[in-house]
Amino acid sequence: QVQLVESGGGLVQAGGSLRLSCAASGRTFSSGAMAWFRQAPGKEREFVAAINWIGGNTAYVDSVKGRFTITRDNAKDTVYLQMNSLKPEDTAVYYCAASKRPEISRDRDAYNYWGQGTQVTVSS
Repeated sequence: QVQLVESGGGLVQAGGSLRLSCAASGRTFSSGAMAWFRQAPGKEREFVAAINWIGGNTAYVDSVKGRFTITRDNAKDTVYLQMNSLKPEDTAVYYCAASKRPEISRDRDAYNYWGQGTQVTVSS
């Protein structure tokens, strides 16, 4: 079993930055893709960003391109989401997800393990 624990969420003004972290523990796997999703009140959980094992392949939803950066440190079993130029519409609970498969995906069903989520609130 894999446990994912997110941290780094909080309240920030529009234009500010936050860095989310997701630490994996338990029976971690070394070749799986990892991703961030988010869910705003009253909306479905949506894909934000994903990264493959090596870190050379990433994907982003169009609304965060140029503002968010996903990276991973495999030695620490940790994935990060650097969020810059935050907007009120970025307000959501952000979830970390891990896949048993190496290729990245924008599909929630491709991910086998999920964290509990961390709240990000951007004030205008």
